[in-house]
Amino acid sequence: MADAAGMNRQFGIQDLWDSGPISKTLLIILGIMSLYSWYVIATKLLDQNAMRKYALDAEKDFWNASSFKDGLARLKGGDDNAFRGLAADGLESLEHHERNKGRVTENVDLHDWITSHMQRRVDLIGSDLTGGMAVLASVGATAPFVGLLGTVLGILNALTSIAMSGNASIEMVAGPVGEALWMTAIGLGVAIPAVICFNWLTRRNKFILDRVNYFAHDLHQALISGARVSAAVKAAVGAPSAAKK
Repeated sequence: MADAAGMNRQFGIQDLWDSGPISKTLLIILGIMSLYSWYVIATKLLDQNAMRKYALDAEKDFWNASSFKDGLARLKGGDDNAFRGLAADGLESLEHHERNKGRVTENVDLHDWITSHMQRRVDLIGSDLTGGMAVLASVGATAPFVGLLGTVLGILNALTSIAMSGNASIEMVAGPVGEALWMTAIGLGVAIPAVICFNWLTRRNKFILDRVNYFAHDLHQALISGARVSAAVKAAVGAPSAAKK
């Protein structure tokens, strides 16, 4: 009779690691996928928190300034502040258009000129927000199958060993099969946080991008009309909905 300690040991992670090169390789792959996904989650969360702060600062500081240039000066954060970059692009396009009236306006009017410059910035912000999200989607979609592959190969190897030994007792079957099933559990443990955080971060990205679009729309209208938007900003942004986030 196999001793109880030996039977229990066969269900451990250490035995799974020692079971062969295939199991080691799959465990390393799952470990890398997990570490990379958590790195993406942490960095995206920090970036989103900074963007949400910049959005609130832009709503409060920029539109309460005495002029566009003063509002731009109030926006902190340098190149990391997407709202500052958006305001800078809008003002730069307006000043460039004004300086080159005789040449530029013959081909492009002020509305299209400002729109093209600001839309490019909005697209870049959207790309930055979605950067890294594909990693979480890939991990969530593939990690369970990597774990399942390890389980299938582990069970196949266990059954082959049992067949060669000629001993099909429950003690011989339960240990190797239970050991192989750890791979499925590990694969799910890697995939589930990635899927949950992907959906959560996507929702937060949508909120931030909405704020960027609202700010770009109001800034565009203000640059075209020559007057700052005041109360309309709060109505467009939806301050009550922001407080719920």
